[in-house]
Amino acid sequence: MPPDAFSPNQGGKIRSQAISRQRNRSLFAFGSGAVIGILGGLIGLGGAEFRLPLLVGWFRLSLLLSVVVNLLISLVTVTFSIFFRLPVQGVTLWMAHWAVVLNLLAGSLLGSLSGTHIARKATAYCLKGVIAALLALLGVLLIGHEWLFAQQPLALTPVPRLLVGLIAGFGIGLVSSLLGVAGGELLIPTLALFYGLEIKLAGSLSLLISLPTILMGLWRYSRQAVFAQVKPQLGFVIWMALGSILGAYLGSRLLPYAPGALLQVFLGVILLISAVRIWRSQEHLK
Repeated sequence: MPPDAFSPNQGGKIRSQAISRQRNRSLFAFGSGAVIGILGGLIGLGGAEFRLPLLVGWFRLSLLLSVVVNLLISLVTVTFSIFFRLPVQGVTLWMAHWAVVLNLLAGSLLGSLSGTHIARKATAYCLKGVIAALLALLGVLLIGHEWLFAQQPLALTPVPRLLVGLIAGFGIGLVSSLLGVAGGELLIPTLALFYGLEIKLAGSLSLLISLPTILMGLWRYSRQAVFAQVKPQLGFVIWMALGSILGAYLGSRLLPYAPGALLQVFLGVILLISAVRIWRSQEHLK
C-alpha cells in the first residue's frame, strides 16, 4: 500500500473530527446567537448589528455572505418578535397607524433595492468602508440614545412629515440591506421624533416596516451569486437563528432590571471597536 494511502481507521478518524468541528461550530452559533439576542433584547433591539462583526471576524464568512446570513437571521427574529408582541398590543392598535407604516415602508423598500445594488457593484475595499462607517454611525446613535429620546417630537405638518418619512425610510432601508439588520435602531427614534409615537408602540411598528424591507433585500440578494453560498451554511444559520430567538426573548424579559443607559453606551463602544476592526482587516472580505 502506498505510504500516503489512508487506512479505514484514519478515514474514520478524519470523519469523526469533521463531525466534531461541525457540532462545535453549531453549538457556538447557537450560544453566540443567544448572547447577542439577550444583549439586543436588553436595549430593545434584535442584535443584528452585533452579529455582523461576529460573522466576519469569528466565523470567517466573507463580508457579503455575512450580510446575507445576517438578513436571513434577522428575518426569523423579526417574524417571531411580531408574534411575541401581537397578543400584548393587538392588531387594532397597530392598524390605527397604518399610514405611518406605509409612509416609512415606501422609502425603506426603495432604500433596500439601492443597498443591494451598491453591495453588488462595490469593490471589497469600498464595501468594507461603507459597512465600517454604518457600524460606527449605529455605535454613536447607541451612545447618544438617551439624549435622542429626551427630545420633543418635531411639530411637522402632513406634507413635510410625508417627505421626511420617505427620506428617512430610504436611508433605513439602505442600512438594512448593507448590514443585514432589521433597522430598529433607526426606525424607533424616527417614529418617536417625527411621529410622536410611544416607545413600545414604535418598537412594534418598526417590526412591521422591517419585515417587508428584509424580504426585499433577500429577494434582491437571491438574484446574485453570493446567495448560492448560503446553502452550505444553512445548518449554521438555523442554529444561530434559534439562539437569537431565545436570546431576544430572554433579553426582553430581563429588560426592566437592566441598567439600560449604561448598557447602551457599552454596546455603542463595542460597535465602534467592531467598525475599526472591520476597516483595518486585511483579508479579502467580499
